[in-house]
Amino acid sequence: MTKTAARAARKPAGTRSRAAEIQPAEAAAPAPLRGSLIELITLQWQRERSDLDLSDFLLALYVMRLGMLVERAYGRMCERRYNISGADMRVLLALRRGGPPYAKRPTDLFRALVVTSGAMTKKVDRLTEHGLVERMSDPGHAGGFLIRLTRDGLQVVEEVVESLAKESVIAPAMAQFTPAEREAGSRFALRALVSLEHAGLADPDLEGESPPPGSRKKGGR
Repeated sequence: MTKTAARAARKPAGTRSRAAEIQPAEAAAPAPLRGSLIELITLQWQRERSDLDLSDFLLALYVMRLGMLVERAYGRMCERRYNISGADMRVLLALRRGGPPYAKRPTDLFRALVVTSGAMTKKVDRLTEHGLVERMSDPGHAGGFLIRLTRDGLQVVEEVVESLAKESVIAPAMAQFTPAEREAGSRFALRALVSLEHAGLADPDLEGESPPPGSRKKGGR
């Protein structure tokens, strides 16, 4: 027996079992971030405020940065292919997901998209100019109207849905995760969003949209 083998044989059983426990965890450790910007930001904050538990703060930063990257790619695709903004495209998506006849009241749209009524009016005006939606009388509400997808609008939104499903900007990142990890990530995001919505954070006034002219009370500040 070699000296090395003899030393290993003389180690306490607890020491050997502890080493065996560590090895699988080390083998499953994620790959390094390789000097990414978000890693640098994380390290800087951990250095500067090591006195705080920054887990929620950093997670919020990660979510915001992920959203910014996805939003930018999505917006560029909408502008390049259809000459409309990503924000306006969301109106078409909201109408499409409701099913035939692809029509909703303005109030339903601005609540679903978390924008003000004034912002929604501007979006509908722009989409109407592009021939993608139309206003029609609301049979269930005297004097009211509905926003409905036109034939061209339906064609555009179908193309966009297929593109987002097949060529998603997050696809390269998601490819490194197992199906179980992706499912867990989706459940986490949904639960977090539901909790925030129940806390009242899904308020159109929080979106920074300017109110339509004349909406402020006289004498208000």
